Amino acid sequence: MKLAGLVEYDGADFAGWARQPNPRTVEGELSKALETILRHPVKMSVAGRTDAGVHASGQIISFEAETKLSPTDIAYKTTAVLPKDAALRRCVEVPESFDARRSAVSRSYEYRIVNARVRSPLRRRQEIYIARNLDFDSLERCARLIRGVHNFRAFTPTKTHHSRFEREVMETRWETEGDMLVYRITANSFLYGMVRTLVGTMVEVADGSRDLESFESLLSGGERKEAGASAGAKGLTLVGVGYGFELSAVS
Repeated sequence: MKLAGLVEYDGADFAGWARQPNPRTVEGELSKALETILRHPVKMSVAGRTDAGVHASGQIISFEAETKLSPTDIAYKTTAVLPKDAALRRCVEVPESFDARRSAVSRSYEYRIVNARVRSPLRRRQEIYIARNLDFDSLERCARLIRGVHNFRAFTPTKTHHSRFEREVMETRWETEGDMLVYRITANSFLYGMVRTLVGTMVEVADGSRDLESFESLLSGGERKEAGASAGAKGLTLVGVGYGFELSAVS
């Protein structure tokens, strides 16, 4: 049967999603766990290949399973043998044509910043800390500019495998949760490093070291060196993937 799985992980101690010969990766650990439970090799497709240090609460995978175990049992048993910083939260049966990457129509990320005079030890693994004052209105204005179709060439490394740099952003907004600033963005797809560079550049507008017009001009394309520094990986979480239907309704 063809299955889709919801994967959650704390990315702090992983060298990203993609399997590598030596470093510890999410794909490597999850493949080992699934193959232990299913007792056959597993080839996975994944919605988003997150970088080292990036977290996920809504990562989606798809894979074939030759087993009498139910999808629920596969999720439970696989999580039981996974390390503590990863879990296969849920599995559902999907049509053979479903592919976690190719079938996705959108992906959603959150970026979290503790903006206070004193840092928070308890939140250090999933938020970055900025002590200097950030103007929330400036962050909001930047976020509104990002909505729509833009050329995000300035927000991905100069050396890149991408050949097309236009992306459609459907949702983009900043919110406050106490002393935390949370940026939420949904797009049809993302360039490598795009969200973290957008956040790093918006922070420069919010602390007064860059003007809003400079930020707006970057949304028409530009060189990577013209944008701001990339924000730290640990503040970023993949929170959802859209397919035009609810995976929970597929079985």
